[in-house]
Amino acid sequence: MLTVAVLISGTGSNLRALLEAASDPGFPARIVVVGADREAEGLAHAEDFGIPSFTVPWSAHESREAWGAELDAQLRVWRPDLIVLSGLMRLLPAAVVAAWAPRIINTHPAYLPEFPGAHGVRDALAAGAAQTGASVIVVDDGVDTGPILAQERVDVLADDTEHTLHERIKPVERRLLIDVVRAIATGELVLGSGARPSEPSA
Repeated sequence: MLTVAVLISGTGSNLRALLEAASDPGFPARIVVVGADREAEGLAHAEDFGIPSFTVPWSAHESREAWGAELDAQLRVWRPDLIVLSGLMRLLPAAVVAAWAPRIINTHPAYLPEFPGAHGVRDALAAGAAQTGASVIVVDDGVDTGPILAQERVDVLADDTEHTLHERIKPVERRLLIDVVRAIATGELVLGSGARPSEPSA
C-alpha cells in the first residue's frame, strides 16, 4: 500500500478528491498525513476523513531554508512513499527536493511546458491560446520543469474568464492526479530509483 503525504496552502479541493478516492478500499494508496504552510481551510478535509495533519507556518521562519528544514522534519516522522503538492503555494527548498526526489509530484493548470509558474490560467488567456490544459509532474529544482507524468488538453472558450477556465481545468487536474497516484501505487508508473530519505541523525 503506497503511503502519501499531501501538502496544501488553501482550500484543498484536489486533496478532497484524493481523500475520497483513497477512502475506497480498492484504491492502492492511503493518505497518512496532510501538511500546510499556514492554517489552511483545506485542513478541514483531513479532519473530515480522520487523517492527521500538521502546520509549518511560513511566517514563523526567518528563511525558506529554515521553513524547509522543519517541513522535512515533519515529513520524516511519517516517512511517506509519495508527497503530493496540492496547491502548496511555496517553492520547496532545494534540500527538501533533494531529500525526497523523485517522490514529490505536483499538479499544474496548464499543458506544460506551456505557461509555467503561479499564473498558468491567466497567462494562457493573455496569450490568446485556443487550448491550455492540466499536467501532473515530478517536482525538481525548477518552476514546473520536472518530468511530465500525465497531461490533458482543455479548450479555451471565447467567453472564458480566468475563473471559468480554471473551474473547467480543476476536474481534469483531479482526475489526472488520482490516476497518477494509482499508477504509482500499482507500479505501472515508476518515478525513478531515488532511495528513501535516510533517518535523521541524532
